Amino acid sequence: MLKAKDIMTSDVISVSTSTTVEEFARILVERRISGAPVIDDQGSLIGIVTENDLIRKNKKFHIPTIVRLFDAYIMLESKSRIEQEIKEMAAVTVDDIYRKGVVTIGEDTPVDEIATIMSEKAVHLIPVVEGKKIKGIIGKIDIIKGLSLGNA
Repeated sequence: MLKAKDIMTSDVISVSTSTTVEEFARILVERRISGAPVIDDQGSLIGIVTENDLIRKNKKFHIPTIVRLFDAYIMLESKSRIEQEIKEMAAVTVDDIYRKGVVTIGEDTPVDEIATIMSEKAVHLIPVVEGKKIKGIIGKIDIIKGLSLGNA
């Protein structure tokens, strides 16, 4: 059975929190990747940033719904959600848009388990780690390649 180490990309392109949004977009286009792990100064994984984060940064601002009840105004969306949306839209660096909650796997994780994780958790890019150090990365195309190798 194929495992993560058999299908992962070992030459991982990562970014830091200080990488500008423009630099990150250029990396995605030039390297033809859909995202990158975010690492700290020690090279440890702290998050992930993807093309979806860039797209979300450029969406139109959703004006919150406000209801007037007697003499009070009530906002129907949470203040923290609106503040997060504004922060993402005004993002200058990866620090403003990356996701801290990263789904990770080990090198010995079977491909069918990786496919299940991607499907159930709705993630499309999974870092392969040993501790907090990145050993590789697996995207959807790697799963498809692995499935074709496994059936050959």
